Amino acid sequence: MSAAQDIKVTTEDRLRADLYNFLGLMLSGPPDQLLLDQCVGLSGDESELGKAISALARVARVSKPKGVESEFNALFIGLGRGELLPYASYYLTGFLNEKPLATLRTDMLAKGMSRAANVFEPEDNIASLMEMMGSMIVGRFGSAASLNDQKVFFNKHIAPWASHFFTDLEGAKNSVLYASLGSVGRAFMEIEREAFRMTAG
Repeated sequence: MSAAQDIKVTTEDRLRADLYNFLGLMLSGPPDQLLLDQCVGLSGDESELGKAISALARVARVSKPKGVESEFNALFIGLGRGELLPYASYYLTGFLNEKPLATLRTDMLAKGMSRAANVFEPEDNIASLMEMMGSMIVGRFGSAASLNDQKVFFNKHIAPWASHFFTDLEGAKNSVLYASLGSVGRAFMEIEREAFRMTAG
């Protein structure tokens, strides 16, 4: 039995994976009423992340699916393009479909991950990367990834740009609900970056 098969997913790691998956879900398309209701039910502690989660719940309480759909479209789709381009290639090179995407595709192939048939966006979009990270933590693509494997993937594909993107999302002129989500994402990325920095290997 390989070391990878011995990895047990702790409660803390399941919570991390849940937050990555939640961010991925919220960023992949505008939330419906059910997802907004789930946002309303969130509560946080007095940490920066906890306060951001509580703020998101408060904004979700007064948000309606139609308004959030308009916000999502203005932010990410727009006429021609949205206010933000949520892709690693764009943030790191200023252009879409550049080397960061090619590098990610190589790493995805090595991990047995592939783009869903009904998804047409480049894989280096923020929603997909959040989902990939959540999936690696709990082993949705086979064995749960070791902490070191998570660290390598995070540092290579997420850390160089995700905090910048979430900060941009907080300050975007069309952001209301998504400004709160940006605060959650930015605080979470800072926690993850620091936690990985403190792990050996």
